[in-house]
Amino acid sequence: MEKRTQGMELNVPSLFRCPISLEIMRSPVSLCTGVTYDRVSIQRWLDSGNTTCPATMLPLPSTDLVPNLTLRRLISHWPHPAIDGTSRTLDLRTAGRLQDLIAFLSDADRDDFHKNSLTSAPSFAPALASLVGSDANDAAIKVLALVLTADFIETRSKRMVIQSLCTDLNRTVSSLLETLQRSEPDARIESAMVLEAILSSDQCDVNSKSRIAENSHLIRELIRLIVPSAAGSTEAGLACLLSLSSAKRSRVRMVEQGLVPALAQAMNQEPLTIPASAAAKALKLLESASGCAEGRAAMCEGKAEAVATVARRMMKAGREGAEAAITVLWTLCHLHGDRRAVEAAAGNGVVTKILVLMQGDREGDLRRKSRDLLRIFKINSKGLFAGYNTKTTHISPF
Repeated sequence: MEKRTQGMELNVPSLFRCPISLEIMRSPVSLCTGVTYDRVSIQRWLDSGNTTCPATMLPLPSTDLVPNLTLRRLISHWPHPAIDGTSRTLDLRTAGRLQDLIAFLSDADRDDFHKNSLTSAPSFAPALASLVGSDANDAAIKVLALVLTADFIETRSKRMVIQSLCTDLNRTVSSLLETLQRSEPDARIESAMVLEAILSSDQCDVNSKSRIAENSHLIRELIRLIVPSAAGSTEAGLACLLSLSSAKRSRVRMVEQGLVPALAQAMNQEPLTIPASAAAKALKLLESASGCAEGRAAMCEGKAEAVATVARRMMKAGREGAEAAITVLWTLCHLHGDRRAVEAAAGNGVVTKILVLMQGDREGDLRRKSRDLLRIFKINSKGLFAGYNTKTTHISPF
């Protein structure tokens, strides 16, 4: 068997091919004649009424199909499978070849087995990562986004790709930033998807996230993504920022770059109202921001529109979003006693919403914080809310 590696040289051993389809076998099975075929191909042959072995033309006393587990194991561990079942060269150094790869990975009719075999090849991840920052940068990022977000790609292959990207993390982040700054919306979203896959992996620790967050240009571009402009942009930007927010030092930097008003704008903008999953991420980011003085100041600035937005969206962001909203309000209104926050939250049905949320949490932290908040608000005779001293305890939700 000939095997070379130049770019990625793909040569398929003949015994891996089905004698009928001539493609790599996914489920090799043997007839009583001892010849192995891919199950789909030989079953189609038999279902057509044939009673002979296609390769030997000998009559078949039995049409039982016996799985060839040894061959299947060899195929699954073979490091250089072909994209389309035929021997060809995939030179990742050319944009044209990358477009071929994009088409292959995006084709729903292509077998997932072949896609996984290709992406698990030892040379695939380093070859692809080496193209980030090259003349084929945008095409390489598109392939990376496909591989890192596809459900059909094995976790092991994704880890290999991320490991290759983290070998020179500064270079990778710089190239992703370049795409975020100058490319079309789809390429910007793909760049954010790749970055989020890196940030959420166990190969990117808190110190690495803090260093990444020091890049103010990157933070600015991610924040620019979260204001709805194209389908998927908000979710992609929020996911990256949320991953970065796990590093405490990054929160102040994000607030300084305008995170809070951007989040409020994203959750209020019509008609491109963001979905519940994105709203939950936005509320969790505001929860992180409320943990620093700069974030609290930004939320209570002016008419505290960010606080009003939290109160409005708290029931439309799923359970995680609601819990994050309660924490934001509790931090601002109870822990720090900011009257501007109390007044901004009061006019958006906040008491009723808090009472509803309490029903699903009988003993936990959410219930404790909700009780603290209810002590701050009371309903007057006109059905409006007013803030009052947190020491007042005569209001009971039940």
